[in-house]
Amino acid sequence: MKRVLLLSTTTGYQADAFLRAARELDIEIALGTDRCHVLEDPWRDGALALRFENPENNAAVIEAQHRATPFDGIAAIGDAPAETAAVAADRIGLTFHTVQGARAARDKLLARRLLRDAGLRVPFFSEVDGDNFPPGLPFPCVLKPASMSASRGVIRANDGQDFHVAYRRILSMNARSVLVEGFIPGRELALEGIVDHGRLQVLAVFDKPDPLDGPFFEETIYVTPSRLDAASQEEITGTVARGCEALGLWHGPIHAEVRWNDHGAWILEIAARPIGGLCSRALRFRGESLESLILRHAIGENVAGFVRESNASAVMMIPVPRAGVFAGVDAADAGDVEIEITAKIGEALVPWPEGSSYLGFIFARANSPAEAEQAVRLAHQRLGFRIQADLPVLR
Repeated sequence: MKRVLLLSTTTGYQADAFLRAARELDIEIALGTDRCHVLEDPWRDGALALRFENPENNAAVIEAQHRATPFDGIAAIGDAPAETAAVAADRIGLTFHTVQGARAARDKLLARRLLRDAGLRVPFFSEVDGDNFPPGLPFPCVLKPASMSASRGVIRANDGQDFHVAYRRILSMNARSVLVEGFIPGRELALEGIVDHGRLQVLAVFDKPDPLDGPFFEETIYVTPSRLDAASQEEITGTVARGCEALGLWHGPIHAEVRWNDHGAWILEIAARPIGGLCSRALRFRGESLESLILRHAIGENVAGFVRESNASAVMMIPVPRAGVFAGVDAADAGDVEIEITAKIGEALVPWPEGSSYLGFIFARANSPAEAEQAVRLAHQRLGFRIQADLPVLR
């Protein structure tokens, strides 16, 4: 039986999906995580206790385990685990993304420099030093933490006053450094793929039909296949492939965010991991899940023959409308969709830009992208979320 090490953080929704896929494929999963003390079965026994802020120490722990019981492959959920996976894979001789690639995928400033040096389109960018404007700062611009994900802390500034307010707000989130970029107008898309020894295999291109123009950039709906014309999608694919090469993303899943306008494709970021949350449920490949493809690829199988199902699909990441405490949801007939509420009763809800967790997910499949998009929108309208303004009083 093949054995794969799966690295996952406390916020990784996909661990159970990987476990199910592994059982179907007869693959043994070993877990490396920073949540061993709070895990419920089946993970409690035998999980490697890691601290993802220190990839080198993690790699030493993984190397010792590998000597005792070797791993045949490695996979990661989340940006920080991907860096540990890259360092560990390099040390024990497994094929994965390069260490530089995994680090660049986490470090937005480093990624911008590498993309620029490779001749790809990049906006104006600079690291913010104190409260001073970087020289030549264009407005509108976008400020973002250099190493946070899920659009957390990403804020548009239209003038100098907006800039200073956004900068102080991001620092209050304990950001270590702040990047400012020129705002890129246009429509936003996402690309899901697997890189195999440097060659990008595109699994899906998603439209994001809601405009993402700020002031915050909380994502809501993904729809695939994209309704963009074939030539435009081909340019996007080629740009992402060049971006993977520039960053050093060599072998494993990638998730790219792209802006498209009259000038062409602009890479916002390429992550060294699969799509986050439960969004992978929107994808099926010859009846198999995205997690199944990633595991197959991790143990050396060729997954080039796996193509996405023919139907259109959409997923809505249910936004947090306001701060408060989650008290439940009332659902009318939501139609032919799947709804997964991931917020817990009593959980404190934090909207963007400080927040990074959604209320849940809505999934729909249909004959066309427009029908799939409409299905998740209608379902969302029929959900009533109860959010208390204050913490509940315990009696």
